[in-house]
Amino acid sequence: MNSNKTIKKQLDSKLPNVAISIFSEMSGLANKYNAINLSQGFPEFDTPEFIKQKINQYISDGFNQYAPSSGLPQLQSEIANLVNDKYKADIDAISQVTVTSGATEALFVAIQTLVQPDDEIIVFDPAYDSYEPAIELAGGKAIHIQLKAPDYAINWHDVNQAITHKTKAIIINTPHNPTGTIYTQSDIDSLSNIINDHDLYLISDEVYEHIVFDEKIHLSALRFSELKERAFVISSFGKTFHCTGWKLGYCIAPAKLSAEFRKVHQYVTFSSFTPAQAALADMLRENSNHVYELSTFYQQKRDVLVNALQSSRFKLLTSKGTYFLLLDYSEISDLKDVEFCHWLTKEHGVAAIPLSVFNQSGHCDKIIRLCFAKNEDTLLKAAERLCQL
Repeated sequence: MNSNKTIKKQLDSKLPNVAISIFSEMSGLANKYNAINLSQGFPEFDTPEFIKQKINQYISDGFNQYAPSSGLPQLQSEIANLVNDKYKADIDAISQVTVTSGATEALFVAIQTLVQPDDEIIVFDPAYDSYEPAIELAGGKAIHIQLKAPDYAINWHDVNQAITHKTKAIIINTPHNPTGTIYTQSDIDSLSNIINDHDLYLISDEVYEHIVFDEKIHLSALRFSELKERAFVISSFGKTFHCTGWKLGYCIAPAKLSAEFRKVHQYVTFSSFTPAQAALADMLRENSNHVYELSTFYQQKRDVLVNALQSSRFKLLTSKGTYFLLLDYSEISDLKDVEFCHWLTKEHGVAAIPLSVFNQSGHCDKIIRLCFAKNEDTLLKAAERLCQL
């Protein structure tokens, strides 16, 4: 057998426009220049001790084989209990809750479930970077609606104008990464009207659902019957329990939609890490206060960073949710945001994320994103450096 035979058939990339992610790029620069890394969105602090003890216990007890594809029943049940308590959602655990290998897998599977060739899906820029590749791989087309600083508010008239006979669904994200905005009741009313008037589906990315500030509430699609019956609602344990490396999330959808979702899910990961599912079920059942205290926990961190930056030349945009804060640097530099972030990392030792990379058009508002899921001393050291600009 000739192992040196030349492959003549050309391999055409299915994602020719996808390169190394900005998150990997900026974290690499942070490591190279020993910068404080406020770029990539993961907590600096550890997972609660209770869950770590539980996962070790379940590994020792032999919970090391496949879980049911839709999730351990006890975890499905605790998820349903949580959303029913928070949102009065009346969710059936077994038929409507599917545990996934992270929210990104859930988003991918929801998109593959819905999208047929030539379907159009409306997304709002700045947008999480996994949406469009998943749409393209399904043969669909992402229709981007650009939101702009400082409020990043949705003009629902523009949304209505963007809908064609090919439009299949709308993807929303609230609380919103990267802008830290949240949906209002007016947004929900407008979205509901459009979804119903045009017979559309909804993918609701709610991974930061438990991180909402200033006594506001998260308006989940699960609260509203007219949205819930058409929606795939997706969330993440990684954001809630500081365990992003466990890659566990879930999707809640009506039984018929969940059945179709699970057909795809079984061929993507089949099932997710069994000991972690068992540990998380115990955490939700025995330590649910963690979920309800999360907003206060992160609001304190937001306020530490905001207060420490008051004397800087940055203009601070309001973070209403998530663990991200946006800074307008237009009074500091004329550089484009990617170049500014490189300069900031190399010359001043703080790594941030440029917002333009979340925009298909590359639209640049001279805004950068900081992650404040960090220890207080890290935030204060970063702010000290930023205040010197």
